[in-house]
Amino acid sequence: MVKKSFIGLVTVAFVMSLFMTPAIAKDAYKIGISMAITGPGAGTYGPMKDAIDIYFKAVNAEGGINGHPVSIIFEDNAAQPSKAAAQAKKLVTQKKVDLLIIASLSSTYAPVIKVAKQYNVPLLFSGGVCPMAVYPPDADSNQFCSTAFAAQYDSRFALSFIKEEATGPVKLGLAAMNSPVSRGEIDFAEKLAPTLGIEPVDKEIIPPPTPDYTPFATKIKNAGANWGYSWAPWVTQVRTFEALRKLGWQGKYLAYAHVNAEEELQRLKDDDFYVFGTNAFFADNTPLHQKIKDESLKEKSIHPYHKLTEGWIASMVLETIFKGTPWPPSADKVRKSMNQINVDLKGLKGGPMVWTMNNHYRTTTHYRVYRWDSQKNGIVIVKDWTPLEVK
Repeated sequence: MVKKSFIGLVTVAFVMSLFMTPAIAKDAYKIGISMAITGPGAGTYGPMKDAIDIYFKAVNAEGGINGHPVSIIFEDNAAQPSKAAAQAKKLVTQKKVDLLIIASLSSTYAPVIKVAKQYNVPLLFSGGVCPMAVYPPDADSNQFCSTAFAAQYDSRFALSFIKEEATGPVKLGLAAMNSPVSRGEIDFAEKLAPTLGIEPVDKEIIPPPTPDYTPFATKIKNAGANWGYSWAPWVTQVRTFEALRKLGWQGKYLAYAHVNAEEELQRLKDDDFYVFGTNAFFADNTPLHQKIKDESLKEKSIHPYHKLTEGWIASMVLETIFKGTPWPPSADKVRKSMNQINVDLKGLKGGPMVWTMNNHYRTTTHYRVYRWDSQKNGIVIVKDWTPLEVK
C-alpha cells in the first residue's frame, strides 16, 4: 500500500510538472512589464505583448536561456501613470523581477523611472519614444531603450530626405499632436528646416481627440506648403494628410511609420504619401518576416502579424541580455550585460542594435523610406537603409 501510494505521488508530481509554466518557476529569469495592453495604446502594445509571448514560449520550449526558463510577468497599465507606478513597485518588490520594462505612452514614464531608481533595477523602454536619458554621451546607467523612435534623429533624417527628394524649393507644412513628445519633435524640425534650406510655412498643433482635421489642413494648404511632415501618433499623421487631399492639395507628405503604416499605404494608394522608419516592412519578405508570420498564425494571434515586429525586436534584445547574464541574476549582472550588447536583428532593421556604457539607444540607427507605387500596385522602397550615427 505504501509503495503504491509513493508511486501515485510520484506520478502526480510528474504530471503536474508537465503543466508548470515558466511564470511560476523558482529558477527563472524574471522580466516584469508594465504595458498599455488596453486603453489608448492598445493598437501598439497589444501586438507587442503577443510577439513577446510567442517568442519566449519558443525559447522556453527549447530549454530557456543558460538552462533556465524565462518568466514574463505582464501588467496592464491602460496608459495610466498611477497604474504604471503601482505595477512597477509590485513587480520589483513582490515579484522580484531582474529587469523592469515600461511599454506604454510617454506620460507613464516618470513614475516608473522613479521606482526603478529607488530600487536600483534596470529599466528598459520598449515600443514607445525613448527618453533623452538613454542617449550619449552621458546615458543614465539604469535606463535603456530598444524602440524604433529616436527624438531629433528622426527629424534630421526626415528633413534631409525631403530636401533630397524635392525637385525645387521646399515650403514645409508641419503637423504634431498636442503632446509634449510630438510637439517637441516638430518644434525641433521647425528650427532645423532653415539650416537645410527648407522654409517652414506653417505648423499645426492638433489636440486629441480631433473629429475634424479640415481646419488644420486648410491652414497648411493656404500657407502654400508643397511638402508636409508629421511626427506624431498615426491618427494625427494620416488624418491630416487625408484632410489635405480632400481640399485638393497636390503636395507630397512624409510621416513616421508606425505599426499600421504598411496596411495604411495599401489602403491610401497614394504615390506621394511617404513613410520612413527604422523597422523593415513585411513586404521585404525576409526569412525572419516569414518566421514571424508562421509563428503568429500557428499561435493564433488575434493581431495582424505585420504588427509584431517591435515586440519581436524587443524579445531578441531581451534574449541577448539574459544570455549575457550569468546565473544567478542580479541587477548589477543584468546592467553589465546591457552595457555591451550587440544584437543581430536579421533584417528587421538596417543593422545591429549595439549598446555601450554611454549609449543606451544604439550607436547607429538606420532609416528606410517606403511609399505606394501605383504602376507596380505595391509598396516600394524609395530610399534604402541609410545610417545615422547616434552621438
